[in-house]
Amino acid sequence: MGTVVLLTVTGLGLGALYFLIASGLSLVFGLADVLNFAHGLFLSVGAYATWWAGSRLSGPWGFTLAVAFGVACGAAVGALVEFVLIRPLYRRPTEQVLVTVGLSLAGVALLQAAWGADSRRYPSPRWTRGATRILGADVPNDRLLLIGAAVVVLAGLLVFLRRTRYGLVIRAGVENRAMVAALGIDVRRAFTLVFAIGGALAGLAGALGGVYFGAVSPGQGASLLIFAFIVVVIGGMGSVTGSAYAAVAVGLLQQFVNYYGTSGAGDICVVALLAAVLLVRPAGIAGRTA
Repeated sequence: MGTVVLLTVTGLGLGALYFLIASGLSLVFGLADVLNFAHGLFLSVGAYATWWAGSRLSGPWGFTLAVAFGVACGAAVGALVEFVLIRPLYRRPTEQVLVTVGLSLAGVALLQAAWGADSRRYPSPRWTRGATRILGADVPNDRLLLIGAAVVVLAGLLVFLRRTRYGLVIRAGVENRAMVAALGIDVRRAFTLVFAIGGALAGLAGALGGVYFGAVSPGQGASLLIFAFIVVVIGGMGSVTGSAYAAVAVGLLQQFVNYYGTSGAGDICVVALLAAVLLVRPAGIAGRTA
């Protein structure tokens, strides 16, 4: 019983990490219609910014301030990328893919040039390295932190999109940009906000992902982005709630199969799940069907 509880909670923690990455990716695609392959760079920027600030801050609020700094850096990079590179390329998807892929590769090279290719030990708070006993299982506190953060992010995104003026403007701008612009609303500013939010979510994922792995490295964002894309496709491109469902399924599947099967079998099963969903429901769990 204790093993099942441990695998379930740790699987939910892994799924929470995937959701934190996929939520920003799904938000940018669903609302700005941009498939952002540079999202992993935003994650790495948030992770390294948190690592840099965390190694210099101390006290009970040191890590919290470091995470806030990492989130702010991710948001700033996201807004800058949209303003400089993406804004001239709306409605030009091929160029968008090329630019974001190139930016991702260049970003990894810049991080390696600045801090080297080796992993850096992450300044995690001591309490995250402990465990909490739940139903006979000692669950790592960092998994609980990820689950809590994912729940807060999901609730915050749903409230923002459905209850706030900017959320409604963004959704309307996606459906009919010309009509919104005719009403005197600056849609470009709203889309920059979408990228900033996506960058902030990626920065948060990078900051908490460092706690999960205990280290940070230049290629970490790119490797995690693969599973984030799988989650987004399974959940339905552009659906935040679909990404949440898919992240839970992927995290649990990976955790249980890797424990009871051979090493790496969980990754194979995740790809098989992706193929099965695409065959049965090409639009994804919560995606729009034609």
